[in-house]
This record gives sequence, C-alpha cells and structure tokens, in this order.
Amino acid sequence: MSGILRKKARRNLDDVDIDVEDEAVEEMPTVNPFDIDNPSSDLEIYAKEVLASLISDNLPPTPNNFSLYFDRLLEEKSENLRRQIHSMLELEESNDDENTIALEQNLKQGFVSMKGLLSVTANLYKNMALMNKILEKRKEELASEPNAQAALSIIGVLEGDVTKLSSILKTQSSKMKDIYDEAATIVKAVENETIFDNKFGVYNKRYLLTKIEQEIGLISEFKHKSSLMMIELDKGLKKSVKNEKAIVLMTRTIARLLLKTSRRSDIVAHYGNGVFSMLLKHTDLENAKRAAIRLSELVSNSNFFLADREIQLKISIGITNIDNKYSVEEIVVSALDGIQKAYEDKKSDFALSLR
Repeated sequence: MSGILRKKARRNLDDVDIDVEDEAVEEMPTVNPFDIDNPSSDLEIYAKEVLASLISDNLPPTPNNFSLYFDRLLEEKSENLRRQIHSMLELEESNDDENTIALEQNLKQGFVSMKGLLSVTANLYKNMALMNKILEKRKEELASEPNAQAALSIIGVLEGDVTKLSSILKTQSSKMKDIYDEAATIVKAVENETIFDNKFGVYNKRYLLTKIEQEIGLISEFKHKSSLMMIELDKGLKKSVKNEKAIVLMTRTIARLLLKTSRRSDIVAHYGNGVFSMLLKHTDLENAKRAAIRLSELVSNSNFFLADREIQLKISIGITNIDNKYSVEEIVVSALDGIQKAYEDKKSDFALSLR
C-alpha cells in the first residue's frame, strides 16, 4: 500500500533470531489545505501581517491580542480592504459581552413588568374597598325606605360576598408584594454586577474600572502601551443651553458618536454625570491623539437643533497613558484633569494629562 511504511518479521530457525526487512515505500505528499505559506486572499495576507506584528512586539498570539492588533492595524489599510473585512465581521456571532447586555436588558424589563403588575393589583384592591363603601352607603339609603327589607337582605348577602372576595384579594396582594420584594432584591444584586449603562447604551463605570485594572496587569506582563480618554460635553456649551432635557439628548448623541468612531477592541463606557470614557488598548499617546482629533471632528460636524436654534456640538477630551506604576483611580483622575485642561485651553478640544 502506497504511503504506509510496512515492516515484515521473518523467523530464522537456525539463529533463533528476528530479522526485519523494510520495504521501499512511496511517501505521501504534504498537503496544506489552507495554503498559509502562499495566501491567496487579501484577508489571509492581512492575517499573516497581524501575526507577524504580534511576534515582532514580543506578544503572545492569543485570541485577545490577535483581535486587538487586527483592529489596530486595520486602520492603516485601504478603505476597500477595511470595508471588505468589516462586512465579514458583521456575519460573526455576537460576543459574550453583547449577550450579557441583552440578558441584563431583558431582566430589567421583566422587573418593570412585574412592578406594573403589582401596581394594577394594588389598584384593584383599592377599587374593591371603594365598592364596599358604596354598598354600605346604598344600604343606608334603602333602610330609610318602607318595604325595603327584601332589598336590604340581598344587599347584606352581596356585601358578605364582596367582603370575602376583598379578603382573598388582600391576602393574594400581600403574597404578590412578598414575591416582588424578593425579585427586587435579586435585581438589585444583579445590578451590582452589571456591565451596561441603559441610559446611554454603552458600558458602565464598574465595567470600565475592571477593564482598566486588567489592562494594567497586561501592561505589567507584556510592556505594551495603552491610553485612556475621558470625554465630556463642553462645559461652556452646557452653560449656554440651560435646558436639562436638551443636554441629556446632546449627551446621548455624544455616546452614539463615540460608538461610531471606536474600534471593536475599544471600551466605551459612561463614567458618570455625562462623562464618557474610551479605553484604547495597545494605543500609545500619539495614536490616542489622532483618535481624539477624529472624534472631535466628527462631533463638531454634528449639529443639534433646539427649537429654532442650531447648536454646534463641542466636547472636551482628556488623554492619559495607562502606566502600571499608578492605580486605576490615579489614572482616571489624570484623564479627568485633561478634560479641565482642554476646557481652559480653548485652542484644542483635547489635552494630555500625564503622571
């Protein structure tokens, strides 16, 4: 049989020995089904380039690192290649974080529905109590009328039935409240572990701080560079608008623009009080500044209409480097200081703030 090394054993009766003969065989050709050494598509060529960059930077080619470099290097490629690859990525399934976010949203919506059911039950109980009062009033009115004894008797029976029904409803309502309180405790515990900010459609502060802490650990291990941006609607703009609802709508617009300009590997989160953050993994300060410029231009080209007034959106951005010599809190404070510097500078929408 071609391609299989066969050995035949023959017993020598004279020497009581084993003699082994090797037959000549034809070796099977080596086949590479993916032809990695000779890539035939732009995607394969790009994947090899990403892998080479990881090895060049002394980073292990783990799925997470490969994904980060895949996104970062793609920014330098042609528009045609970016469009081609993005169309492929859209066909992939959602990641675990997206599934978790969907679960959180469904859980909260279920809790809202339960709260609404409890409210309807409470109103029903109030209406039953009101019916009791109406029956009592009608009974008093009939008592003053002659020949009303039969009617009073019927109303008395009806009143007893309503009282029993009201008692049952009160008991069930109490049990429902206990179930609601138990569900509220569970939802509260879940909220303490959530990663999503429902108001603005981005990650929340808890998730952001966790990811910064993880990034500090990765930087300690692999010595790469990452950056943190803090973004806020310009303080001067907020003072000039003086309309809380309009400010909330403008802040939501900023959140959508952040998601639009971010890479898949970036972490966009709401830090609190309308301040957003973008964790830029494997991104040095120079590239972070370029990202800030792109974001600033995108925002400035997005006008907001308030009644008959057209408002040009403006933001302040603070940029800092993530250094393993500092804590998560110190890094965040540094980026927040950058927001204030950018606001005071007036010449630029962003400012560096380094420790």
